[in-house]
Amino acid sequence: MYDSIIIGCGFAGAVVARELAEKKGQHVLVIDARSHIGGNCYDRLDEHGILIHQYGPHIFHTNIKRVYDYLSRFTEWYPYCHEVVGNVYGKELPVPFNLNTLEMVYGERAPYLEKLLLDNFGEGARVPILDLMNHENKELQEIAQYVYENIFLKYTMKQWGKSPKEIDPSVSGRVPVLLSRDNRYFQDTYQGLPLHGFTPVFEKMLDYPGIEIRLNCEAKEVLTIAPESGEPIRFEGEPFQGSIIFTGALDELFDCRYGRLPYRSLRFQFEHYNRPYYQSHGVVNYTVSEDFTRITEFKYLAGQLDAPDTTIVKEYPMPYNGAAGEIPYYAINNEENDGLFAKYKALVDKLPRFYLLGRLAEYKYYNIDAIVDRALSVAEEI
Repeated sequence: MYDSIIIGCGFAGAVVARELAEKKGQHVLVIDARSHIGGNCYDRLDEHGILIHQYGPHIFHTNIKRVYDYLSRFTEWYPYCHEVVGNVYGKELPVPFNLNTLEMVYGERAPYLEKLLLDNFGEGARVPILDLMNHENKELQEIAQYVYENIFLKYTMKQWGKSPKEIDPSVSGRVPVLLSRDNRYFQDTYQGLPLHGFTPVFEKMLDYPGIEIRLNCEAKEVLTIAPESGEPIRFEGEPFQGSIIFTGALDELFDCRYGRLPYRSLRFQFEHYNRPYYQSHGVVNYTVSEDFTRITEFKYLAGQLDAPDTTIVKEYPMPYNGAAGEIPYYAINNEENDGLFAKYKALVDKLPRFYLLGRLAEYKYYNIDAIVDRALSVAEEI
């Protein structure tokens, strides 16, 4: 009945579905356990008419022209340039740390420190704080220490549930100081948000002959995966000879037989306020205080700046235990966990025409542009 079955209806699954149906004339079934398309990029109007991102803010940015051109087939763009500030003991500072931040933190000393930075690294450089920490100049070391303690350390402790001793120095060392006055969070060539939201992008992408969508459907309800058997893949009880593109959690596909892959999850607390604005920017990071990591005010992202009221969301990081309602968001990549993933991948390697794609299936982090690019490449491979 189907040439390919795709598990998951985020960007990974939707792009592959469209490519296989449009370019190969395939009959494709897309399955998703949720009641909606769009995966974690799903957005909707709340009861107050504010366009909210149900699973946290998603900002599109890329230097990959083929990704921008591909998505532009399905949307016009709202030219949103993402700017983030960190709330450092009540004072809002541009992040990543840049020359504007330097001026706000160091006041009269800033011109001297700016010259010191530019003389050593050059205008426009992204200088890892590890380079500053290891520099012979004590004042450059001081800047690195400020960034580490006030921008990175406590935020990362909250995000990953780690103590300072558990935070890998090689990771913290990559945190940049930007030697420019560009307050944009991203410096990519193409950036913005779909003019009418992400969900209409998925609706247009999946509206094509040969694409069938089945929501509220767990993969294991219809698929039987048995790598050791003579008929390793069955769909609704019958042997299936087509392609499977799997974008879900790989350990859960195999009932966590080797143990659960560790992830970090998030709890979202949405709040509505009957006033024009809640905060100064679309996203404010709480880098040293509060239990939440950041607050997003959606009207900035959606271009609804004239709305008389506003909706925000606070993000509280938490462990992922597989309990009902919990969502795995971020793989915790280290040698032990990556080794566990490899054991699950070895099971898949025995399966014919079975493709892993996406954050959960590949146990790695992807931005939107990277997963669209990867999905296009997987579709070409198929």
